[in-house]
Amino acid sequence: MKKYKAIIYDIDGTLLDTLKMNMYPLMKIIKEEKGEDWTFEQVLKFAAYPGMKVMEELGVKDQEKTYARWVQYVNDYEEGATLFEGFEEVLETFKNKKIKQAIVSSKVREQYEIDIVSKGIDQYMEAVILEDDTTFHKPHPEPLLKCIEKLNLKPEEVIYIGDAHSDYEASKNAHIDFGLARWGSVATQEISATLAFKQPKELLRLLKK
Repeated sequence: MKKYKAIIYDIDGTLLDTLKMNMYPLMKIIKEEKGEDWTFEQVLKFAAYPGMKVMEELGVKDQEKTYARWVQYVNDYEEGATLFEGFEEVLETFKNKKIKQAIVSSKVREQYEIDIVSKGIDQYMEAVILEDDTTFHKPHPEPLLKCIEKLNLKPEEVIYIGDAHSDYEASKNAHIDFGLARWGSVATQEISATLAFKQPKELLRLLKK
């Protein structure tokens, strides 16, 4: 296995388990807006969509307002976002082994503060590229290329760990290797990853030459 100098992570479905906190509030929105009772399984298909695209697909009346209400429900959701099991050890180990770590996500900064900074995960990251840092977003390669530039590395020296098809596409477009986070992936179409991992602790395999 190839030795990487940096590991870049996606957030939702990769570092953090945000499925319940996003999907249960969405079920509530659908009930309020359309009067329909959807199951958790039914709303899962929206898990990898950007927020406004979900509103479009659902055909709700005032999309901006409804989206804002969904965000409010998500932030009020008691369990909140949790770090996937085993990640503390992974982040700490890579840090000790002097492997650079970074984040590339479509999250807005405010949400990043709530989900990542408040948990102290931010301290492990040497570069963070969020929604407002680039003009284009995944699957466009710009966010990943900007991150590599910040890390001062070449595309072949890094691997991007993500759970969605757009993460894979972005990696391919940036000519960097992609590692599929199977533990958080709800992708329906097959993703041809360079490597696939069943749980976070398996990422430590990347340390072995």
